[in-house]
Amino acid sequence: MVKLIALYKNPENKEEFDEHYFNTHSPITAEIPGLRKMEVTKIVGSPMGASDYHLLCEMYYDDHDALKAAMKTDEAKASGKDLMGFAGDLVTLMIGEEVEGE
Repeated sequence: MVKLIALYKNPENKEEFDEHYFNTHSPITAEIPGLRKMEVTKIVGSPMGASDYHLLCEMYYDDHDALKAAMKTDEAKASGKDLMGFAGDLVTLMIGEEVEGE
């Protein structure tokens, strides 16, 4: 599986951010065709103390072709537009591949 990973830095107002993220952004993103699973992790700290990060979202796709096709859809474009509007300066996006343990 391939993952699109969104890592969010701490926003100035966490409550306002969470309100938009969970009630507006996540439902838009969940509609993207080809999305198999979406897992959101709230960052609560670090072994070194406080963390600079607030949320991690992992969006799973069958493979790279499925991810590429999904990103061309109207639903993905709506998600991206919303993302840039409320968290463009907070988010880092990455693509990852799951690795099987040996």
